[in-house]
Amino acid sequence: MNSTVLVCDDAVFMRTMISDILTQAGLDVIGEAESGAEAVQKYRDLKPDLVTMDIIMPEMGGIDAVRAITEYDPQARVLMCSAMGQQALVAEAIQAGAKDFVVKPFQPSRVLEAVQRVLG
Repeated sequence: MNSTVLVCDDAVFMRTMISDILTQAGLDVIGEAESGAEAVQKYRDLKPDLVTMDIIMPEMGGIDAVRAITEYDPQARVLMCSAMGQQALVAEAIQAGAKDFVVKPFQPSRVLEAVQRVLG
């Protein structure tokens, strides 16, 4: 069975890019969210194997969403997606429960390496 993924980013083109990389690698993208609050709700509804999470999003940021998801499910596997220069936020996200991170602009090989590490 393919691993399932929830893709969370406020930019449609970023969600599309990540989804395309993951789908081509044989993963099953089962949902998308454009805010942290939506990500938390969809995580509860869909129970994906992996979540890709943007750090900066409206309504609820990615770090708060990671906290909420890992409170709900301590085994949750979240991969943060950050822009250059967000190292401090990435560190905070890891402390909040994220398992790894990738930096935009995405290199498909780097995304897939991180996904494989997070999924074990």
